[in-house]
Amino acid sequence: MDLTVLGCGDAFGSGGRLQTSFYVQTGKHSLLLDCGATILPALHREGISSAEPDAVLITHFHGDHFGGLPFLLLEAAKRYQRQKPLILAGPQGLQQRLEKLLPMLYPGTEDVLESFPITYLTYKEGEALQLLDLSLQAWEVKHSPDSLPHGLRLEAGGKVLAFSGDTAWHNNLLPLSKGADLFICECNFLKGEKPGHLSWELLKPRLGQFSVREMRLTHVGDEVLEQQQTLSVKVLADGERLSI
Repeated sequence: MDLTVLGCGDAFGSGGRLQTSFYVQTGKHSLLLDCGATILPALHREGISSAEPDAVLITHFHGDHFGGLPFLLLEAAKRYQRQKPLILAGPQGLQQRLEKLLPMLYPGTEDVLESFPITYLTYKEGEALQLLDLSLQAWEVKHSPDSLPHGLRLEAGGKVLAFSGDTAWHNNLLPLSKGADLFICECNFLKGEKPGHLSWELLKPRLGQFSVREMRLTHVGDEVLEQQQTLSVKVLADGERLSI
């Protein structure tokens, strides 16, 4: 799998970083892992068309992870006249939330959802979904409960990519990431225990519990950015490319 970091910032764009989205290529297909509201500038920067992804996987219903879907669908339909089917996978209620969000942002554009075939898939805790040429598992994590937060595990071609989503410490992070070639883990704060998010102070003593080939930090705030050179785990950067 090849991964391009479209955005790895937090909800406030700390350090000028764009909101969360990763472009994943499996060899046969491509997909977006989360779709923050800054998705179109991020795609344009990387020369990627919004008509390219075969699927979009949403970890939870917060705007910096989910809010870019209307923009993505509008551009794909109106600018590129997309006809290729699209799979949208997420927590329970993804279709209903999108159908409410689109007319709120762009009244009169509801027909976009009929422009090309869309298939909706709903996560079931720990159960594998077969999606394109990969296997997808979703695990509940600890974030704002109303956002229905999940971490995701993708397996394709014998490789494993795991993503924590937004979360405080949760024991599900261990099976979610077990044996992963790359585990992308949120670390919003440097110290202390914050609701719904991890801090480096809490994550560092638990690093030995993870059995992963490589871990990278995402969704970091200003404090973590300022101290990133002192951390034993590297922080992702917008525009970075990784292969696993």
